[in-house]
Amino acid sequence: MLKGLYTAYTGMLNEQNRMDVLSNNLANTSTVGFKKEGTTSQGFDNVLAYRIKDLDGTGRWNDVNIGIGTPGVKIGENYVDYSQGAFRETGNTFDVALSGKGFFNIEFTNKAGETSTLYTRDGNFSLTKEGYLVTKDGDFVLGTNAGGATAHIQLNPNLPASIDQAGRIMQNNQVVANIKITDFADYNYLERYGENLFAPVEGASDIAPDVKVVSGYLEQSNVQTVEEMVNLISITRQYEANQKLIQTFDGSLDIAVNRIGKVQ
Repeated sequence: MLKGLYTAYTGMLNEQNRMDVLSNNLANTSTVGFKKEGTTSQGFDNVLAYRIKDLDGTGRWNDVNIGIGTPGVKIGENYVDYSQGAFRETGNTFDVALSGKGFFNIEFTNKAGETSTLYTRDGNFSLTKEGYLVTKDGDFVLGTNAGGATAHIQLNPNLPASIDQAGRIMQNNQVVANIKITDFADYNYLERYGENLFAPVEGASDIAPDVKVVSGYLEQSNVQTVEEMVNLISITRQYEANQKLIQTFDGSLDIAVNRIGKVQ
């Protein structure tokens, strides 16, 4: 009976984890370039129940196995769905979407003033008064110069600009900057950093991207609201089912402890 309590408890923990991830997905339905998360679950390894220092079949005192149990469900790893979201037209030259696989390179500065290169699909960019191309949070968008070196993208803010499908930014019919785009051989070596950014972990290897840059559009979140709402209902029902199991076991334990064998 106690095993049943534990099994239902682990089921509730798993559904709570699923709810947390799903809620975050729904909260980011309107976030540009957001990639939804999913959850996995797994069973515990088989656990042998045994009697300690009991007589075995040979008449010796040993630990005797009396059965096998799999006590409930264990929370597995979360994963990110990197599938492309729909495009929304904005008409703004510096709103940029990526058609295909790849990420924009962002020079991110943390609260300690340390800078590092992080990656995003959010192409909601703008120009500063000095002409630097930045994200909505003010971080520099990285590009490449004529020599191929990584650098900040700086334009003349007083001149019109255009961006072609190769990511080249042109002013006065001349290429003045190239938006740097990076892809990775295995997305399992990326982790969420926060603020809609991804960071590579040890073992990540970048590859040449197969992607087209689309100016005047933004990639929307790939969260499907209706699908997530259906999952929300399913999670709620399963959580309630495990909750009722615990209440049932608790009632049975109460009867076993306080009523059975009670002298009237």
